[in-house]
Amino acid sequence: MFEVGEHEDCPVCNMKLSALEKLPLSMDAAAEDGVPTAPEAELLPWTYMGRGKGILVGVALVGLGMFFLPWVHLTFPYMDDRSAFNMASGRMGWLWAVACAWMVLLPTVLSRRSIVQMWGARVAAAFLAAIPAVAVAMLMMFPPRSVSGGITIRFSYGWPIWVTLAAAVVGVVFAVRLGGTATDIRVQRGSSQGQNLH
Repeated sequence: MFEVGEHEDCPVCNMKLSALEKLPLSMDAAAEDGVPTAPEAELLPWTYMGRGKGILVGVALVGLGMFFLPWVHLTFPYMDDRSAFNMASGRMGWLWAVACAWMVLLPTVLSRRSIVQMWGARVAAAFLAAIPAVAVAMLMMFPPRSVSGGITIRFSYGWPIWVTLAAAVVGVVFAVRLGGTATDIRVQRGSSQGQNLH
């Protein structure tokens, strides 16, 4: 637009002038097929925890912690506390599904770096978050009745089982909304707000 050395700043907008070959590639030129990357497909930082991602990570960590705390307080024929880990290691091996669901939910959510990828993980994340709720429901609907020898057992549920159930419900609610909606996407670059275009 100007000869070298003619102007240092644009006489219209006072923007610093630079040689064309020193400018970075435009979004069109940087795109592989000449089409700019859609805002919902742009990669977000690894540390980004918005759009429901951080809540799901927190829910998975809380749920995993609850797996090792006492779910059941035995009162008869003897007194004991049993965590989901203890019960899964014993006769209730199906409770390992709870720990597996929480452990798989973490990388499923953390590995999604764009809004489109988050949308694509909604069903999987909701399914994984629902597994602990189903396990808790099964334990409550079909509780252990007796031990060997036909002795009826008495027990009560500890607070960690209720926290697990709450975490699973919160996880499902946020998993089906992972990534948010397309109407509130903030464009990272390309805005001309406040600039005079000429």
